[in-house]
Amino acid sequence: MSTPLPESAASRRPAKTLLDGEALSRTLSRIAHEIIERNDELGSLALVGIRTRGVPLAERLAELIEERTGTEVALGAVDIAFRRDDRDHAGSQPVVGDLDLDLELRGTTCVLVDDVLYTGRTIRAAIEALFAQGRPARVQLAVLVDRGHRELPIRPDYVGKNLPTARVERIQVQLVETDGVDRILLVDGPEEAVR
Repeated sequence: MSTPLPESAASRRPAKTLLDGEALSRTLSRIAHEIIERNDELGSLALVGIRTRGVPLAERLAELIEERTGTEVALGAVDIAFRRDDRDHAGSQPVVGDLDLDLELRGTTCVLVDDVLYTGRTIRAAIEALFAQGRPARVQLAVLVDRGHRELPIRPDYVGKNLPTARVERIQVQLVETDGVDRILLVDGPEEAVR
């Protein structure tokens, strides 16, 4: 005799694929093109991926920009785990070196790259991490998916897809580098980590 699933699990719909690998690739290509168009000085551009999935997205964007322009842009990564204002880290101190970037920030245009924009709190924490290390000339934001529900006045400069969602749904980005497949799914259930 099988054990019945809890009602909440039984009532969940299967994940719905919103973008497959080909569509995701086209979306990144468009974002790279927009970054090139809006930034005349690509030599002073740095793409900073927000861990975890923002890092491979930034790497892919850097490759696309170099393919199209011949200019190699700086790459970096930021880990905001200890900078979130909606986490209880009593007694925790921000990790030294939470920004991995081998260049002087002064005078650069930093494009923060993330997979999903939700409340805006992840982006606020990433900006705080950037400014703790230096002062870039400009900070721009590139996100693969904007799902709405902002709690802070944060707006992306580059958006792959606007995918409005209900709060009881979440967007799950899967990338070859981290998950073995490229796709974006709509999944029932609360957000695992508020973004």
